[in-house]
This record gives sequence, structure tokens and C-alpha cells, in this order.
Amino acid sequence: MTLLAITFLGAFCLVASLGLLLFGRDLGKERLSSLVGTGGKPSARALQGLLRPKRSPVETIVKPFQNLLPRNPAEVSVIQKRLIRAGYRDRAAVNIFYGAKVLVPVSLLVLVSVTGLYRLNAFFVYALSVGIGFLLPDFWLSNRIANRQMKIRLGLPEALDLMVICTEAGLGLDQTLYRVGRELEGSQPEVRDELQLINLEQKAGRPREEALKNFADRVNIDTARSLATTLVQTDTFGTSIAKTLRVYSDSLRTQRRQQAEELAAKTTVKLVFPLVLLIFPPIFVVTLGPAGITIIEGFAKYFVGQ
Repeated sequence: MTLLAITFLGAFCLVASLGLLLFGRDLGKERLSSLVGTGGKPSARALQGLLRPKRSPVETIVKPFQNLLPRNPAEVSVIQKRLIRAGYRDRAAVNIFYGAKVLVPVSLLVLVSVTGLYRLNAFFVYALSVGIGFLLPDFWLSNRIANRQMKIRLGLPEALDLMVICTEAGLGLDQTLYRVGRELEGSQPEVRDELQLINLEQKAGRPREEALKNFADRVNIDTARSLATTLVQTDTFGTSIAKTLRVYSDSLRTQRRQQAEELAAKTTVKLVFPLVLLIFPPIFVVTLGPAGITIIEGFAKYFVGQ
């Protein structure tokens, strides 16, 4: 119970320290969008804001703690990639993450000291608090990445249907991505963000092939990687985009149906353990219990009578 309380409070501190990232996410995308606009020249104010970026208030709070942990370029690059896959593209996200890996253990140590839990076993409780606090930001980030990837995986079929409709209506691939991103703003915001980033990268001067490969690398799921490869091949060989997207959409639906059938087939095996451990014992007690009690009482009367 104590360990559960420590874990819950640590998770609360983690959410309190990292939750403010939600207010600063996609800042780089918004600045880039304001710079390139919809085709006009960038304004002087946009250029000035790009050259002199504002410091996030969360970054100011964690600034005394963010440099306490040693860093190396390879580790920072990996953390930055994971944050981008979780949807946090602001430049301050890395600093906030490193600051959280210091603040959360310190918060847990203070909590343990205030509540008196250290009296159980001081060394074990303090070591456990430091370890849990240090690993909680990584667990939280992994959970955010998995949730975002799941939302994108579930939202891509809807995006593909809209892309098929737009391409069959005569729109090009760039206009299709822009239009689908606008339509999915309310229902699939994660897919919409990725499609808008593809458009912004192309407006900034990157080739379409590179923008699509960056999209597959950011999302890091098989469905997005296959979609990017399909679009690149279609653009390279000059085949019909509408037919390609329709075929890929049908194959994606078939794949999802097969995955659902596979999961349904696995349920019979997974149900063996709860049946044996949780359902059969109560059934045995209910059905054989009264008979066992009657047999015991009968033997007791027989032996007592003798």
C-alpha cells in the first residue's frame, strides 16, 4: 500500500511538472506556419520572432535543475526524437524533460520525509523514491508515444478515405494533404498535425520525398512508413495517386480486419488462466461445498456414535 501511494504521488508530481508542456507544444510549427504563410512573403515581425524566439515560462522554472544531469549529444538526440514522436516539438521540451528527471526524485524525497514513510526502512525507501522518480519521466514519455501512435494508427484510415475523395476530385497531392489536414482538425488532431507538418516542410523548401520520409520517422509505425513509401513511389513513377491510395486503403482495412481476427483467436487461450484460477475454484466451492459439509457431518456423527 505504501509503495502504491508513493507511485501515485510520484505520478502526480510528474504530471504537474510536465503537464505544462501541453501549453507550449507545436510552438515551432506555429512559428514556421506564421513565417511561410499561405504563399505570401514573410513579414518582418515573423522574421524577428523567428530570429529571437521567446523563452517558455516552464523552461524558466526548470532552468536551475536542467543542467544537473550529465548530457551527451547522442542521448539528447534520442530524447529529442522521443519527444517529437510524443508530439512535443518545442525547443524547450528537452530542457523540461531533464529538469523533470531532477524535480520528480526531489519531490518524492521531500514527500517521503514529510509523511514519515522513511521510518519503515530509511535506506530502502529513499533509494526506491529516487529510482522511481528518475524513471517516471521515461515511463510517462513512453506512454505518451504509445498513445499518440495508437491514435495515428486508428486515424489514418479516415485520412486515407478523405485523400481518395480529394484526389479523385482533381486535387494534387499537396493540396490533398492540406485539405485533409483541415478536415481532420476536430476528429483526428494528431493526424492533422503530421499532415500539416508535411505541408510546412515542403513550403520551407524540402523535397516531397524527404518530407514524407520525415513523417514516417516521426510517427514510427508500420502503417505510416508504408504510406510514405507508397506516396514516394507513386510520385517517382508517375502512377495515379487516386488508384494507389484506394488500393492502399483497401489493403489497410484488410490488414486491420486480420489483426482483429488474430486478437479474437487469441482470446480463447488468454481466457484459460482466469477460468482456471478465478472461475473454476468458486464453482467447485459452490457445487461441492454443501456435499462436503454433509459428508463431514455424517462422518462426525458416525464416529461420535461409536
